[in-house]
Amino acid sequence: MSVENVASSLPTPLSPNTLAGPAQAGNGSASSILSSLLGDNPYFQAGFGLMGVGVGLTALRKGLHLGANALRRRMLVTLEVNIKDPSYDWFLAWMAQQQSAVTAEQKSSILSPRSWLRSHELSVQTAYEQRKNGSASVGFKLVAGPGIHWLKFRQAWIQVKRERETRSQNLMSGIPWETITLTTLSHDRGLFPELLAEARDIALRNHEGKLVIHTPWGIEWKPFGLPRRKRPLSSVVLQEGIAEKILHDVSAFLKRRQWYADRGIPYRRGYLLHGPPGSGKSSFIQALAGSLSYDICLLNLSERGLADDKLIHLLSNTPERSFVLIEDVDAAFNKRVQTSEDGYQSSVTFSGFLNALDGVASGEERIVFMTTNHPQRLDPALIRPGRVDLSVRIDDANPSQAKQLFMRFYSEGEAEDAGWEKIDASELQVMGSTIEKMIEEQMHAGRRVSMAALQGLFIRSKAREAVEGVRTLLSEQHTP
Repeated sequence: MSVENVASSLPTPLSPNTLAGPAQAGNGSASSILSSLLGDNPYFQAGFGLMGVGVGLTALRKGLHLGANALRRRMLVTLEVNIKDPSYDWFLAWMAQQQSAVTAEQKSSILSPRSWLRSHELSVQTAYEQRKNGSASVGFKLVAGPGIHWLKFRQAWIQVKRERETRSQNLMSGIPWETITLTTLSHDRGLFPELLAEARDIALRNHEGKLVIHTPWGIEWKPFGLPRRKRPLSSVVLQEGIAEKILHDVSAFLKRRQWYADRGIPYRRGYLLHGPPGSGKSSFIQALAGSLSYDICLLNLSERGLADDKLIHLLSNTPERSFVLIEDVDAAFNKRVQTSEDGYQSSVTFSGFLNALDGVASGEERIVFMTTNHPQRLDPALIRPGRVDLSVRIDDANPSQAKQLFMRFYSEGEAEDAGWEKIDASELQVMGSTIEKMIEEQMHAGRRVSMAALQGLFIRSKAREAVEGVRTLLSEQHTP
């Protein structure tokens, strides 16, 4: 067989185009099937369209949200005031005053343009004071409650939103967390300091010339009742030199802050006023605080639920320019009953009290006044220097005190329109000397009378009746 015949009898090799042909055919058929499914299926077209609309709406909504937030940040400004800040109470009191003005205007004119600013979501703040004689005084103040309120300040509109978080409370006091958010236009942001300053000035003006009493509320100090009018220091008649001695010591202490710091001495001072009941101990402390423009933090060591840790916290966080007053300190640790049945599971221990006064954890910049009718019952550890730096006895009325008190009550002349007779000054002097002589004679006989008893007599008696009343009062006293 020839070579040509052999070559012609061999199979013809496949070309690349011949090999690729079936694959290309397969792809084309797949493409045609996919095209028919996607292009001619109305269900897919409708679903894809809805998906596109949803994505577009989501993007639009997000864009509008971002744009609104950007516009809000650009045009509005907010100020948050929380319940821990002193401005919180100032602002609520200021807003209550504004609401009172709106209410008065609405009463005068039903169609008043400001009538719709009147808040309809209110809260009440009750000031309750129980006095030792059994009487009580209650005051109510309506303030803006949780919700949204509107007000106008310096021709600018402000939205006030008061929020209360009931699930977030102070574990010690149980008071829920509250915030007030003020919102106004951005270009009016400068009104916020003016508004808060006005609220502060009104609050301070209401306390001007008055004494604020603070009591513990959990681990915090809160004003108790309404501010009281300051009592002049001269209205408390003590034995000669005693008032001046205490005033001089307190004034000197207040001027020596740097002196204490330079010598590493804790800047605190303790006073003990002791003497019989009704001698004027608490009255003098109240008058002294008023004369120095100080407040009083009234602390009862027998208060239910008060423990050592709370006591240390309270004494370390007293309000600025305040005296801490602990009355009848001798009775604080006597016959104390502790029981779990009524929830009284903790109490102040004597060692805890001493540590709170001058221990490592005790605070500084503090003035503590303690009173007692029985100083002999006090533990020597309590009255040592550093805890009690000055101890002063305030006794019953002596002859000069009684005369001075009498002249103070009647020397200005008694108002005839009130039914009191008007007595000449020389006759009053004779009456005062008579009272002075009676007190002196009875003191030699061992009889004494308290300043509180004399004051009560003078309040309810006319001048001539007071002289006979003192004689009767002294005859009722027993020799100790």
